[in-house]
Amino acid sequence: MTSAYESDIVAWAGEQARLLRAGRFELLDIANIAEEIEDVGRAEQRELMSRMAVLLAHLLKWQYQPERRGNSWRRTIQIQREQLRRALKKTPSLKTLLANEEWWEGVWGDAWVEAARETGLDNFPEACPWTFAEIMDDGWLPAEEGGNKHSEVAASNKTWY
Repeated sequence: MTSAYESDIVAWAGEQARLLRAGRFELLDIANIAEEIEDVGRAEQRELMSRMAVLLAHLLKWQYQPERRGNSWRRTIQIQREQLRRALKKTPSLKTLLANEEWWEGVWGDAWVEAARETGLDNFPEACPWTFAEIMDDGWLPAEEGGNKHSEVAASNKTWY
């Protein structure tokens, strides 16, 4: 037998909300409500990861393809930084991810793959060479390949948050 949760999640959600508002707690689908609440948190985490990967991919492209730099890339970098700031302000608990090395490795991997796909290059660093402060600084963009001594030093003193 298929439950309302499995057959029509929108109808199920509406019914669960009505039951909550009516105080009919004994009729609630607690297990699936808990799953949906956890999914909300995971969705926020995925959005943060996706935005950071897009930002890092564009910073890589900026650094490794200086001849293709333009306002479009600059706007994308600016927009992603602003959206990341908003997400972290709206959901401060996401900041814990910024201290998670495994999360950063995943974000960097996604950014690396995206930048490689879009540029045809595969000579990017294995690990992110920039600090979180640099990544989020509206006045900062990476220098051309090999020319960013500040980032080389920063990579050895990485502070993500």
